[in-house]
Amino acid sequence: MKFSTVLRKMSKSLLFMVGFSLLVLILLTCATSTSWVQWNSTASKLTERLKAPDWFMNGGLSGHPLGTDPLGRDVLTRLLEGGWTSLQIAFIVTLISMSIGAFVGLITGYFGGVFDMVVMRICDVLLSIPNIMFALCVVAILGSSMFNLILSLTAIGWVSTSRLVRSVALNNKHKEYIAASKVLGAGTGRILWKEMFPNALTQLMISASAYFGGTILVETNLSYLGMGVPVPQPSWGNLISDGRNYLAAAPWVVMAPGIALMLTVLAFNFIGDGIRDVFDPRNKN
Repeated sequence: MKFSTVLRKMSKSLLFMVGFSLLVLILLTCATSTSWVQWNSTASKLTERLKAPDWFMNGGLSGHPLGTDPLGRDVLTRLLEGGWTSLQIAFIVTLISMSIGAFVGLITGYFGGVFDMVVMRICDVLLSIPNIMFALCVVAILGSSMFNLILSLTAIGWVSTSRLVRSVALNNKHKEYIAASKVLGAGTGRILWKEMFPNALTQLMISASAYFGGTILVETNLSYLGMGVPVPQPSWGNLISDGRNYLAAAPWVVMAPGIALMLTVLAFNFIGDGIRDVFDPRNKN
């Protein structure tokens, strides 16, 4: 499919455009927050603890549009910086997991044999372990840090992608165009990356959008439990954790990161559904 055709279909897909617009808004707001927010995300001021939102009525950003948390820190500042942290972690984990999974899936699906059997049995074992439980065990052993969090999420995140790409490789390795490439003298690397990989690209993009949203949820759960992003670095998970005991008295502390998390995951789900519709051969628009 031509690139111009893909862009035209994407522009006509309501789900994709809504998800993409929402994601761009969230990314730009979080990425540029340090240049226009008025507060330090880690500086506490106990005299202003649990202050209710003033909704931009007291001099715009000079006030506390989303209120303050139990330590008097501005919720909006921590929300945006925590969102940028969560998005960075999810992007790194998704990129590494998709890359490893695609490589392993292509190799195992194309060559098969004992290597394929061993790798798939390892994948079966890893798939039987919930992602959050695996990450909890790794972080509990290695300690809480950004690197260990990314390592724990990546160590199991490649498995589903590898099985997806392997199925594509198995379905295509005996087809005529692969045999023609071999006759013309194409090497294994060219066959894998120039012939087989493009056939798995659509499934990879759909899987990546769903995996990105799922990674943010897992990271939020770990941070909520105190096993994710180390304090005082803000993330949506520890923001929700900080406010859970004040839900009745100060619901804004929990509602702000909760709504931001919901909108972000929803945006990625819309993008994934939109990509699926764009590359659906039955869609002639």
